[in-house]
Amino acid sequence: MPGCPLPVEALSPALRKHVDPAAPAPLRMMGAKGLVPAVAPGDLVTMLFFLSFDADAAVQETAARSASALPEKIWSTALRSEAVDGPVLDWLADRLASSPGALQAILLNPATSDETVARLAPVVPAPLLEIIRQNELRLLRHDDIVRGLCRNPSAPASTIDGACDFCVRNGLVLLDVPQLVEAHRRIHGTDPASRSGEDSAETLLVEYRAELAHEPEAEGGTGSMPPPDPEQELKRLSMTQRVLKMSVSQKIKLATLGNREARTLLLRDANRLVSLAAAQSPRITDGEILSLANSRTANADVLRYIYESRDFLKVYALRAALVRNPKVPLPTALKFLPTLQEKDIKDLARDRNVPATVMAQAKSWMIKREMASKGSQGGKH
Repeated sequence: MPGCPLPVEALSPALRKHVDPAAPAPLRMMGAKGLVPAVAPGDLVTMLFFLSFDADAAVQETAARSASALPEKIWSTALRSEAVDGPVLDWLADRLASSPGALQAILLNPATSDETVARLAPVVPAPLLEIIRQNELRLLRHDDIVRGLCRNPSAPASTIDGACDFCVRNGLVLLDVPQLVEAHRRIHGTDPASRSGEDSAETLLVEYRAELAHEPEAEGGTGSMPPPDPEQELKRLSMTQRVLKMSVSQKIKLATLGNREARTLLLRDANRLVSLAAAQSPRITDGEILSLANSRTANADVLRYIYESRDFLKVYALRAALVRNPKVPLPTALKFLPTLQEKDIKDLARDRNVPATVMAQAKSWMIKREMASKGSQGGKH
């Protein structure tokens, strides 16, 4: 649909006929009024979002009105779903702006974009500001969030001071934000304008463009770069040393903007926010996520991010890797165990490298399966 930032594949196949520009106006209006039967809340709000771009102004206006009038039982489910796309959540933030409960759900949803949170930060009511304050990764990843927080006239001084103190302690310097400048003076006893010689993510991305911005796997090759020559190796070593000396806030920006080499380096960072930012990078590949699921040295927060993501868990190989990983909590590993194929469960029952409880449960599953098989065969005689 022209103007819509989402592909039509974001909508379930059964609903695409209601947003098709070539569909009859009554069919599109039916969708705009939310009268399509048996539609899940997430699909409903996504359909309304698509129809807000319809060429017919009446359809557009009706879709917007329907979104604004959604019953709480519908929007409360839709706004908590990580399967709803960020642009839809951003659009709903305006349609449901008068409902603190809706705004709270949007702020808490990991699928909500940093840009949406930054847009809401200056205007949401005071009770919701602490939600923004507590999302430390967003604060350090997207500068405009703390800017917006500091501009909110309803923000308690304690919330702003807490956010600014946290940001300053993690190396965030924004000279255009008076509260951050004051926090820097309060904590470090110096004027942040006098700081010099510190690397930023942007500086390194410019200076080490080939090393930190290039994604070899995106060019359709083998996914690996040629072995570096001595000069390149020395440059890469210098880059690595400079990255390790960067502040937490700059590491987070580099983890988000950089390439696989940057992510690989920062996934091992001791600060959990840095490693989590690398795992949540929009540029990270499925192969990297699978490697993390297999890793026995991965940060616990990174693994939690993976095994709590519904989209990731749709990948069979990833579930199998999580079951084998001793760093994954046993209740989580055991929950995924029955979803594996019989061949893999048999392997787990013999694998002494997996946690003993996982091995025992795999053996128990195989015994039950064999007994059930024998019972069904005996019943045939």
